[in-house]
Amino acid sequence: MRLDDQLCFALYAATNAVTRAYRPLLRDIGLTYPQYLVMLVLWQDGVSPIRHIADRLSLPPNALSPLVDRLEAQGLVRRERDKGDRRRIFVSLTQTGAELEAAAYRAQQQVACQTQLPHETYVELREELVSLVNQMSDAGDLDAIETPRLATVSCATA
Repeated sequence: MRLDDQLCFALYAATNAVTRAYRPLLRDIGLTYPQYLVMLVLWQDGVSPIRHIADRLSLPPNALSPLVDRLEAQGLVRRERDKGDRRRIFVSLTQTGAELEAAAYRAQQQVACQTQLPHETYVELREELVSLVNQMSDAGDLDAIETPRLATVSCATA
């Protein structure tokens, strides 16, 4: 049992490194990393029930309430109850929230460049991680995730 031999630790350390890289870039646009993840779902999927957002992020729905509260207070999202089923709450982007996507895209591109991974390696690593999640979800109760196509990242060298 060595720390350096543990897959879980390598994933944990990599996750911390990536989220640390995002932190100042997201702070500049007024988002925390968890808020950024919620916004990513809305930018990609559009108006969504809380349950859908929770499922996409592998979180319990009640964990989203404080995130959505803060996003709503910032004027980035709005909540509306389903007229047919008042228990269902939908979250949608405001105009301000939709406009924030361009700044978030630039932050994502900067972090991708900070990895210094060639595009092919970046794509392969992400696909391997998605495969791992899906294999683990087949063995347990995790939700499978999609493997999206990734655009080529162009990093300027200094």
